[in-house]
Amino acid sequence: MAHPISAFQAAYISIEVLIALVSVPGNILVIWAVKMNQALRDATFCFIVSLAVADVAVGALVIPLAIIINIGPQTEFYTCLMVACPVLILTESSILALLAIAVDRYLRVKIPVRYKSVVTPRRAAVAIACCWIVSLLVGLTPMFGWNNLNKMRRTQELNSSHTEFVITCQFETVISMEYMVYFNFFVWVLPPLLLMLFIYLEVFNLIRKQLNKKVSSSSNDPQKYYGKELKIAKSLALVLFLFALSWLPLHVLNCITLFCPSCQTPHILTYIAIFLTHGNSAMNPIVYAFRIKKFRTAFLQIWNQYFCCKTNKNATSTTTAETGN
Repeated sequence: MAHPISAFQAAYISIEVLIALVSVPGNILVIWAVKMNQALRDATFCFIVSLAVADVAVGALVIPLAIIINIGPQTEFYTCLMVACPVLILTESSILALLAIAVDRYLRVKIPVRYKSVVTPRRAAVAIACCWIVSLLVGLTPMFGWNNLNKMRRTQELNSSHTEFVITCQFETVISMEYMVYFNFFVWVLPPLLLMLFIYLEVFNLIRKQLNKKVSSSSNDPQKYYGKELKIAKSLALVLFLFALSWLPLHVLNCITLFCPSCQTPHILTYIAIFLTHGNSAMNPIVYAFRIKKFRTAFLQIWNQYFCCKTNKNATSTTTAETGN
């Protein structure tokens, strides 16, 4: 049996539930907006939908599992491992979706004339599928053996079978810090973030060069075309910045745990880092609403049509014809 929930745990659970109640409806709204709005059907927004799906899963799945882990129930080792792995899968899927978005924006400004022939809906779907497959492989690696089972057996001098090995379920109890730092962070988190930083710097550089030279593009108005690209790139770069700001503190704490075992990290810092990682899933819909005009228009249409019982006769035509951002 788990210990009774303390006041601190109750506060933690309340904050997590609040994050979930913001994250799930907000990201469902993003998916809904893309589904109903023809102006949001290009590859970039398909990748945004993939990111939104991961964020919905964080609110609907990861946060409840995190609450369970925080309570610390008595479970079999691999049961606890299954509870801990979803956050690893969804984190990686978010990173790869952000990377796909960055590459997509780069292609839009690098090859504007050939973009639609290169980035087809089929290729975008294949890219999304590959992102999720890689995420599953990375996130489930602890299930394949890179975990703390043998370490715990040696420590507790147990020789029983796996099914008899019962533990207090905690993330660091089952997930190896070597895996979290050397494999997860140093291979699958930090390099993609650095690559995306380089890509966005190149995107901004290309856009400014094109605006200065006023070269021809697929649009009749190069200034308008690259002006729109600059606005969207800034908004998506902000999404990337918020993701890095939310996730890097927890990974830094993991590095401290691995490289300085004697260092005592205040529990409050760990909880703040966890709140940042989960709260990131609630941030993106807010960024889209305030920074991307197409999303703002679609959100307002959904609100008026389905929640305020208003039927805006011009909403559909306006939204479909919307070319601004």
